Amino acid sequence: MRQARRKLRVERMAALTDGLVAIIITIMVLDLPLPKTPTLAGVAPLAPVCAAYVLSYVNIGLFWNNHHHMLALAEQVNGQVLWANLALLFFLSLMPFVIRWIGYSGLAVLPVVAYGAVLAAAALSYRLLEFALIDCNGGGDGAMAQALGRDTKGLISLILYVLACALAFAQPLVAIFIYVAIAGWWLVPDRRVEKAL
Repeated sequence: MRQARRKLRVERMAALTDGLVAIIITIMVLDLPLPKTPTLAGVAPLAPVCAAYVLSYVNIGLFWNNHHHMLALAEQVNGQVLWANLALLFFLSLMPFVIRWIGYSGLAVLPVVAYGAVLAAAALSYRLLEFALIDCNGGGDGAMAQALGRDTKGLISLILYVLACALAFAQPLVAIFIYVAIAGWWLVPDRRVEKAL
C-alpha cells in the first residue's frame, strides 16, 4: 500500500509536468504573430520568431522527453524533488516570453542572452532534479544513480549554454548556433535510462 502511494506521487508529479509543458507549448504557438500581408514578403519579417519557436519547441520537447525517462525509474519523490521540478517548470515557462522578445527585437543582444540564460537555468534545474531524485531513490548506490551515471552530456550542455550567453554579447548569431548545436546533440537518443527499464 505504501509503495502504491509513493508511485502515485511520482505519477502526480509527471502529470503536473505534462500539463504545464502542454500549456507552455500552447502559449508559445498562440504568441506567434500573424503576417501583416498574405505574401512571402509579409512572412519574411517573422522568420526570427518562427525559428525561435521551432528551437524552443524542440528544447522543451527534449527536456520533457528526458524528464519522462528519468521519472520512469523513480519509485518515490520528496519535497526536494518537487521543488526542483517546479524550478525546472518555472524556467521552461519563460520560453514564450523570450521567444516573443526575440520576435520583437530580432537577434538583438539582450534577447539572445536571455534565451540562453533561460536554457542554462532550465538545464541547471534539470540537473538539480536529477540529483534530488537520485538522493530520494537509493542514493549513489541505487538503480537510478546507476542508470543515469555521471551525466557528462548534461554538464557539458550547461557549460555551453553559459559560454553561449557570454558570446552573445559580442556575436548573437554564434550564440544561436551554439543553442541549435546543443539541441541537435540532444536529439541523439540517450540510451542510459532505456537500458535500465
